[in-house]
Amino acid sequence: MKYKSVFDIIGPIMIGPSSSHTAGAARIGRVARSLFGRKPKFATISFYGSFAKTYRGHGTDVAIVGGILDYDTFDTRIVDALTIAKQEGIDVKMTAEDAITDHPNTARVIIGDETDRIEVVGISIGGGKIEITELNGFELRLSGNHPALLIVHNDKYGAIAGVANILAKHEINIGHMEVSRKEKGKEALMVIEIDQNADEIIINELNSLPIVQQVVKIHD
Repeated sequence: MKYKSVFDIIGPIMIGPSSSHTAGAARIGRVARSLFGRKPKFATISFYGSFAKTYRGHGTDVAIVGGILDYDTFDTRIVDALTIAKQEGIDVKMTAEDAITDHPNTARVIIGDETDRIEVVGISIGGGKIEITELNGFELRLSGNHPALLIVHNDKYGAIAGVANILAKHEINIGHMEVSRKEKGKEALMVIEIDQNADEIIINELNSLPIVQQVVKIHD
């Protein structure tokens, strides 16, 4: 495995004990919170593989809930996240699953309220780094390390060009982009990691495209 810097090896500043089981879990929870866009009323979390075996002893449970509370990896409140979530009226349920997944440190997070919900699958790949591999049934690859746009759109020709033209007009550079769909000609998901945060003017322009159903942005 190649590392870009020494920080990829030693991991992030964090509440311990493990960068994979705590910092990574916190980031999975925080990306889910960012995608949902507000404090949820409930959280259902399923752990797989190594997470399932050690999530209580290694602090994965408090870390992922801390992320859902929008705490960063170094926030000392993480150790009390379960208590704080209960105080804030968030109903948290956790289960350890036996199913075999592609990665040993995998978590499925469902958060929502009375009006909406999202389902996120994330993996902790080491050193506090993560990948979001699934969102509401769409397969994707999202690191959470960069600003990003998630665009739900109709699976029609011209979708990518329309979005790219708006970003180019505003001099927004694309670092990574991929598109997934459940079925040809139906709903699709565009995931775009960008070099700087997109402001509301850009989001409004993207939402104005006839093929676009929803735009969600993730800040760095």
